Amino acid sequence: MRNFIAKILRRFGLLRFDLIGRVVPSMPEKGLLLPGDLAVVVDGGVEKWACMRCPGGCGETISLSLNPSRRPRWKVGLDRWHRPTIEPSVWQKNECGCHFIIRNGIVHWCADGRPRR
Repeated sequence: MRNFIAKILRRFGLLRFDLIGRVVPSMPEKGLLLPGDLAVVVDGGVEKWACMRCPGGCGETISLSLNPSRRPRWKVGLDRWHRPTIEPSVWQKNECGCHFIIRNGIVHWCADGRPRR
């Protein structure tokens, strides 16, 4: 419900975000993850993964480990409107080469990581 309200607020220019988060119980299937959505996989009360489509437009699914005992690992937080903040930055090592930070649901491109088009 909160995601729906956030999207309406964005449509009227009252809320800014590029990504909106949702908590899911298992890894989303590749084709079901829409651009602009971030799925936070929580199993048994433990955050496991953050999954999203690359915001650079290459279509690649990015899966970030949230497990504190694994490396590399990321932290994700959702604000009251479910806009995610992810730390540290995400750097695609494929042809896309995107390098970005996500704060309050907004993608901030690093100087070396603009999408190649």
